[in-house]
Amino acid sequence: MFQGRGTGFRRLAETHAGSVAGDTVVAIALAGTLFFSVPSADARSNVALYLLITLAPFAVIGPFLGRFFERFPAAYRGGMVVSAALRAVVAVVMAIWIDSIFLFPLAFLLLVLGRFHGIAKSSVLPVVLEGPSELIAGNANLARAGVVASGAAAVVAGLTQWAVGSWLTLVVAAVVFLYSAAAARNLPRLEPEGDEEVVPTKMAPPRSVRLARFATAAVRFLNGFLLLLVAFAFKNTDAAVADFSALLAAGGLGYFAAAFVTPVLDRYMSEEPMVVAGLAVEAGAAFIAAQVFGLPAAAALAFAAGFAWGTAKFGFDGLLQANMPIHARGRAFTNSETFFQIAWVIGALIPVVPVVPIELGLSLAGIAALVIQVVYVSAVIVPVAHEHRVVADAEPPPTRDVMDLL
Repeated sequence: MFQGRGTGFRRLAETHAGSVAGDTVVAIALAGTLFFSVPSADARSNVALYLLITLAPFAVIGPFLGRFFERFPAAYRGGMVVSAALRAVVAVVMAIWIDSIFLFPLAFLLLVLGRFHGIAKSSVLPVVLEGPSELIAGNANLARAGVVASGAAAVVAGLTQWAVGSWLTLVVAAVVFLYSAAAARNLPRLEPEGDEEVVPTKMAPPRSVRLARFATAAVRFLNGFLLLLVAFAFKNTDAAVADFSALLAAGGLGYFAAAFVTPVLDRYMSEEPMVVAGLAVEAGAAFIAAQVFGLPAAAALAFAAGFAWGTAKFGFDGLLQANMPIHARGRAFTNSETFFQIAWVIGALIPVVPVVPIELGLSLAGIAALVIQVVYVSAVIVPVAHEHRVVADAEPPPTRDVMDLL
């Protein structure tokens, strides 16, 4: 999968795969505790609490990580080692206290450490690639490694959960996290570009990155909304855990498919149209599922949502990585990931707190995706068109069509 890339990228792919696989195993271990083992009303309360908890890691690490990585841009490797190792310890503690009130605080700590790893991984990727032209493909390849590892881990975790229970599943997660830590330890020492001393400064992303962040957050918002909307629609009909697992698997396959398609799209278009394509796919799938809702339609919707998120996220990450120097990436990725998580949680809370009819919810999601596309494309095009009018008298207009700028 990684032929043609150096040792640094392969080690980064290994530690990312271990991190994602470990998170998957933990999610399977906690699924029964949070969702399927309780009545629907209690499940809504548990899920709402868990969603709110997922926001806390960003509030905790956001201000710290941004400044830390600006001051010590070579610390990404150590950060990934510590994050994975501590998650292994937390997973073991959770296995011991699986039925105690400490489960939620421990899950919170696990999320904090996971965010630390994710931001470090995204920030260091450009350093282990040969140039900016490989960013989209690099992000996609990391995603492929993560999905493959996650799928394999899900099989093992599912069997462990069925045969023994959550405590042993969490022990398996601890072993996987230790593998991730060992792989991160073998990363080459990472230094910022150039020999100049890094002076911490707050550098704002350019306008193109900010607009793409808005549109990508919209995709994330819709993903959260659709996931919980469909989940409770199936739970209210007493669907089996296997049905919900099939939806999660379909979403993972969609994301996996995006990891193959996005590098091909990168040869013919820039990053912004990838974000627009993600919104378009999500809108179409939501409208279709609203007409013929059932397990096949829900699985197709989950696949489309995963594909949309992958396409938008790979495009956004490549755009940010290409436009921000290494000392500014930590803060930029922290802010962006916080924005995306807030969008996901808000979207997920909408069908959790009130009961939203499935057909209405799917139709509203499709309409929202279309509206966001129009807003995003208009925001990108209008300033460019204005600049063309300003320079019209000074020099001939460019022959490149304005849509090519997307």
